[in-house]
Amino acid sequence: MNILQINSSARSSGSESTRLADAIVAKLSASAANVSLTRRDLAAQPHPVLDEATLQALFTPAEQRSAAQAARVALDDALIAQVQAADVIVIGSPMYNFGITVQLKSWFDAIARAGVTFKYGPTGPVGLLGGKKVYVAVARGGMHRDGPTDTQLPHLKMFLSFIGLNDVQFVYAEVLNLGPDAMAKAQAQADAEVNAVLV
Repeated sequence: MNILQINSSARSSGSESTRLADAIVAKLSASAANVSLTRRDLAAQPHPVLDEATLQALFTPAEQRSAAQAARVALDDALIAQVQAADVIVIGSPMYNFGITVQLKSWFDAIARAGVTFKYGPTGPVGLLGGKKVYVAVARGGMHRDGPTDTQLPHLKMFLSFIGLNDVQFVYAEVLNLGPDAMAKAQAQADAEVNAVLV
């Protein structure tokens, strides 16, 4: 089993989404005989944002790219290769200002490549990364689940489906900023959810 873990918190330590993602990976690793883990911390290893120079590099034919353009595209290629090689993807995704983090958005921008991770068919886009299991550890300071303020989950579902990742399981930790007791209760509930999801 090849596991790819993506930690997208801006915090390199003390992140609840990372703690939950680690718990999911530990549970997966305990249930399989042969596990290979690739862990990418997007705070410790931030990926460049999608800017004009990057767009120019991506839309320049490979044989015509400058050395700088080729090097920039190679950064995205490396992330795509990690996703393609994974059997299971575990994403730690905290909510920042009602959405996903800029770190995760940059990773999404890097792995969305027409003709590689999705293509356009006669009825619209078709994801090319099927056959993988995805677990997403979602952490929020307040209560947003199933409510109008939750723009994070629709974004995650839409994007993952767009590239063909449709077998997705979400684990939640909410109301983490409402005091120590609320945090402890939320963490216990999230841990129980991990154990229930990964039987």
